Amino acid sequence: MFRSFRNITRLIVIGLTLVRNDALFPLDRVSGTGPLLRASRLLRRASTDRLRRGERLAAAFTELGPSFIKLGQVLSTRADLLGDDVAEDLTRLQDRLSPFPGAQARALIEGEFGRPLDEMFATFEDNAIAAASIAQVHFALTTDGRDVAVKVLRPGIGRAFARDLDLFRWLANLIERTQPSLRRLKPVEVVATLADSVQFEMDLRFEAAAASELRENFAGDPTFRVPQIDWLRTGQTVLTTERLAGIRVDDREALLAAGHSIPELLKNAAAAFFNQVFRDGFFHADLHPGNMFVDSEGRLAVIDFGIMGRLDRQTRYYLADMLIGFLTGDYRRVAEVHFDAGYVPRRSSIDAFTQACRSIGEPILERPLHEISLGRLLAQLFQVTEQFEMETQPQLLLLQKTMVLVEGVGRRLDPTINIWSLARPLIEQWMRDNRGPEAQVRQRIDSLLDVLDRVPPLLRGLDRMIGDWSREGVVMHAESLATQAAHRARLLPLLVIPLWLGGIALAVIAWMMWAGH
Repeated sequence: MFRSFRNITRLIVIGLTLVRNDALFPLDRVSGTGPLLRASRLLRRASTDRLRRGERLAAAFTELGPSFIKLGQVLSTRADLLGDDVAEDLTRLQDRLSPFPGAQARALIEGEFGRPLDEMFATFEDNAIAAASIAQVHFALTTDGRDVAVKVLRPGIGRAFARDLDLFRWLANLIERTQPSLRRLKPVEVVATLADSVQFEMDLRFEAAAASELRENFAGDPTFRVPQIDWLRTGQTVLTTERLAGIRVDDREALLAAGHSIPELLKNAAAAFFNQVFRDGFFHADLHPGNMFVDSEGRLAVIDFGIMGRLDRQTRYYLADMLIGFLTGDYRRVAEVHFDAGYVPRRSSIDAFTQACRSIGEPILERPLHEISLGRLLAQLFQVTEQFEMETQPQLLLLQKTMVLVEGVGRRLDPTINIWSLARPLIEQWMRDNRGPEAQVRQRIDSLLDVLDRVPPLLRGLDRMIGDWSREGVVMHAESLATQAAHRARLLPLLVIPLWLGGIALAVIAWMMWAGH
């Protein structure tokens, strides 16, 4: 009862904020809200008349505080829920707040590590160089002479997020119970995605681990730089990293003045993103220009690892097959990929879905290469698939948002170059290595070896079963033991058959590969 009262009270405050900003339009899809929406427009601010819908919603979220700013960032990946125009405006939602005092940041750092600040840092700049909804960043010099960036969580931010996340869960469950038509949009799952993101961002050790993993993935790569983590000065509420210096990736004039080659930078950026998505299945999912720099050696340097994405191998295969199908005009293949992945129910018509894919792909193929946006293609695909009951794939929505950000940076630097065409050799090589005939042979061999690996545990399991019977005092007559022995004797050839088949299959495959060369 108290939870409902608290959430309803908070909901009234939220509703009034949305009304003032004329941002209740998401309720258009909820039955029975027409009179409420018409009445609310009488109370809107006059200044909202010149703003687009997404801008009004972004303004309301900013006014409502950190939790809603993060919610807006999550919703910016949901073009299927709010539409392309609103999602695009939410991507520009500025996660900037007034900084808290430097003295308070010093006290928080000392509280985290239980020792005086001057034992860790020779100098510490009180003025924050960046302040967002969850944390702010200060520059410092360590006692051993290294320039670092120190990220400190806002005081009390954990309690504020816990309160609003409880409200979001309450609302999501209410929507799923009362609005069956909206269940496909998975409001509970959207909130869970937000909660997971917040959980990782509330413990800066997780962000440090993400940065460390990304840095490890690009070890030895001369084109991509990830700051090193200072683990001795990193804890749950404090993250200390190597300080990176460079030019913002979207500052074309400064990059040219520094002697950097724009085509080379775009080629390196495309390769880095491709490697994150397809090679590693682990990508930086917040690649806006403020998080990317070009250092003095021409390397692309990234910061802020609070939002990361993961794709398992099967999802990467689906993504590669689908994109190649679109770019080659093989719409039947695109449809088959969706059905094989289980994204579209089998009860749907594959012919109708093929036609829908063609409606997306044909306008794209008619355009010049530099105008093709794979991020927009994915967004249109997610919209069209609604009528085919394709369930929302959060990991792909996050990827789609990131692709749009990367494409936007590329177009600001050189609108005549398509960033994905620069990565085409890598894409083709990856497809040969992972989806070509030889790759499929290797995958079948791996599956076969996996089956063979299961034979010894099966035999050991039979032995343990007999041993368990003996320890538990199960009395077996001589006839029963003889029956068991005979049964195991009959099973043994069957268990060995996979070994023979495996050996024969490996020999045939080796011969085929040798003959092919």
